[in-house]
Amino acid sequence: MMYPEIEPYAHGFLDVGHGHRVYWELCGNPQGRPAVFLHGGPGAGCSPAHRQVFDPQRYKILLFDQRGCGRSTPSACLEHNTTWDLVADIERLRAEILKTEQMLVFGGSWGSTLALAYAETHPERVRALIVRGIFLLRPDELRWFYQEGASWLFPDYWEDYLAPIPETERGDLIRAYRQRLTGTDKIEQLKAAHAWTQWESRTISLLLNPGHIEAHAADRAALAFARIENHYFVNHGFMEDNQLLRDAGRLAHIPGVIVQGRYDCCTPARSAWDLHRAWPKAEFHMIPDAGHAFDEPGNLKQLLAATDYYAQN
Repeated sequence: MMYPEIEPYAHGFLDVGHGHRVYWELCGNPQGRPAVFLHGGPGAGCSPAHRQVFDPQRYKILLFDQRGCGRSTPSACLEHNTTWDLVADIERLRAEILKTEQMLVFGGSWGSTLALAYAETHPERVRALIVRGIFLLRPDELRWFYQEGASWLFPDYWEDYLAPIPETERGDLIRAYRQRLTGTDKIEQLKAAHAWTQWESRTISLLLNPGHIEAHAADRAALAFARIENHYFVNHGFMEDNQLLRDAGRLAHIPGVIVQGRYDCCTPARSAWDLHRAWPKAEFHMIPDAGHAFDEPGNLKQLLAATDYYAQN
């Protein structure tokens, strides 16, 4: 069970340049152990439930909406929005808002990608690392979920994902979506945004969860999620091939926990296993009865155990 609902004790916007203003909030104990939560997507934004994976009596928790999504502005903006812009934002938020030399970094799904990128760039700033639903942004991972692979498990949902794209353009679905999500036809843009977003929302958990679908049902949320996510994927995460595994040696002295649902269809367990082999210092937990979502019981139980452990170690 998650910790009780809490409200931020401070919040605001950080001007990170080029017109971007990043929403941030601090929750929990101002004197507690510093931690940052990195949400998924990219483009999803934070939710109140994300505050609840930390003991509010023992943690000073920083949450923020990454560039272009959630409460950050301008919404759905793709300019000056790369992995390395976000890594720089985390570093400024650490220094200026969390005001700490080191912090616990927690990230799931795309948040795990960003957590690893940050930790490999600034290992001296990471006290410990908790990552789940591991996504290394390798071409095979993108192909599995957005071109062919997961489609064999969810053929009914896949038809709805294919619907906005003519058959002649289905050889590269990510690029076909890119044309529509960045096009000038607002009706087609929203149609593509909802189809893209619904595909992930329907497949994120072992059992269909209407709450996941509702989370990005509004036009603004769907557009930010789909445009930003697709933008990152078209550009291979703005990383070199296999970069996160290649540089995993930089994590060698960082303690951590890897949590992975056995039946995660969004980010299959192979990536978590590869990370486990490259970063043996981290504890590895394969959850036998869970998919991708952080709030599935098996995933959540292990994540809470991890944050509780690092609250005192």
